[in-house]
Amino acid sequence: MKPDIHPEYHTLTVHCACGASFEMRSTRSIDQVDICSECHPFYTGKQKLVDTAGRVERFRKKYAKSGKTKAEAAPEAPADN
Repeated sequence: MKPDIHPEYHTLTVHCACGASFEMRSTRSIDQVDICSECHPFYTGKQKLVDTAGRVERFRKKYAKSGKTKAEAAPEAPADN
């Protein structure tokens, strides 16, 4: 193994957005994370829907105007047999 080519491996304390904090080791300096294992839906079993900038409401509003489905909206073409 070559000397002096590996980065330093530090122990640091990371703080999550949910308020949890834990120690980990890393070559980078990380202060804060957005989501951790205590608040991630995969690990907790709880589903959290995060609506970014009202996208769900915009979708419902956009498609609520046309109350028809595609089959109702398109008239059937006559069969030319």
